[in-house]
Order: sequence, then structure tokens, then C-alpha cells
Amino acid sequence: MRVAIFDFDGTLYSKETFQLMMDHLKNHPEHSARYRQFFRAILPPYIGSKLKIYPEKKMRERSVQAYLAALETFSQHDLEKYFGEIAAKMHDDMNLSVVERLKQHVANEDYVMLVSGAFTPLLHAVTKQLPIKTIIGTEIPYKNDILDHKSPISHVQGPLKTEKIKQALEGQQIDWANSYAYGDSHSDLPVLELVGHPVCVHPEPRLRTVAEKRKWEII
Repeated sequence: MRVAIFDFDGTLYSKETFQLMMDHLKNHPEHSARYRQFFRAILPPYIGSKLKIYPEKKMRERSVQAYLAALETFSQHDLEKYFGEIAAKMHDDMNLSVVERLKQHVANEDYVMLVSGAFTPLLHAVTKQLPIKTIIGTEIPYKNDILDHKSPISHVQGPLKTEKIKQALEGQQIDWANSYAYGDSHSDLPVLELVGHPVCVHPEPRLRTVAEKRKWEII
């Protein structure tokens, strides 16, 4: 079986999900007051990461956790509705050339996967019209159908992406040499290196350097 693995932010989606999520909370007609709690929580790690005294990976993890904490009273239904509102704003910014690649892989009977650090219900909402077999994202914990914001979450990024991919494909015979992966960031390198056909989409400078040196396809 051949697989085609797609990153989301900067790849299938042309912008950054978390910035849109912040703007949505800040300007929300019902929930904007929650933004201040979120902003206070992320400011120290954000400044620390900019000053290179706090790891960016940790900053991202804390930011995702802080966002959920700001939505602490939401039920699962509330969250799915909320993420649906965000998804509705994203459709015009999908990367159409990458969407076409995804559809080509489906036509070629490749097993299409989406792997991202974005929240899973948001990924499902924004891609529900796309023929994706498996979606791997950051799962949201619930307790009695209410968001359990105190439980630590496993933010899917870096090497954890490859772990999740291999778990999802466990027991399958994968033709990695003829499989594809699409990404835009240097942190996508572990996934891109899994396959015989890595494709870099508007790559950031560090990834572009690697892609040009290894003669990888660049979109």
C-alpha cells in the first residue's frame, strides 16, 4: 500500500491555524472576554521563545493548553460548534494546488493521511469535503462530556508525528519507497524522510536548503 501524508498549516492550508484561532477568540461575540485569560497565560513563554531562552516546542505546547483552558466550560457539542465556526473561515485559504495533489492520490488509490498539531475536531470540520482516510491531530480530553482542560494534552509535532503515523498504519504493508509526504516546515523533516517522494510546499528557508541539496520536489 502506498501512502500520501499531508501536513496542514502552510501545506494543505496556506496560513497558520493558531493565529486564526486567536483572532476568532479575541473577536468572538460571546467569548471574547476569555481572550485575556489566554493572552496572560501565553505571554511569558512567547517572549521567552523570542529571546531564545525558552524552547519553541514547549511554547507551542503551552499555547495549545492555554487555549483549551480559556474554553474550560465548553461541552463537546460547544467545542465542535466553535471549531466549525473557525473552519468556515478557512475554506478560501486552502492551498488549491495541494488539494489537487490530494485528489490525484485518491484517484491513484493511495492511502491519504492528514497529520497536524491542530485540534482534531477542527481538522475534521475543515476537511469534511475531502476524501481523507485518516486524520491525526491533537486530541481534546473530555470528562463527562465537558472539556477537561486540566488534563495534559499530547501536542502532535516533530517526531511525534512519525510515531502517530506508524501507529495508525500498524499491521499494514507500506510501500514507503513509492509513497509521498507533503510539508512546509523544517519540523516536518522526520515525516518527509519516511517516504521516497518528499514534496516541500512553499518551504521555510531551512527546509528549502535541505530540499535543494537533496533534490526534493518543491511546490
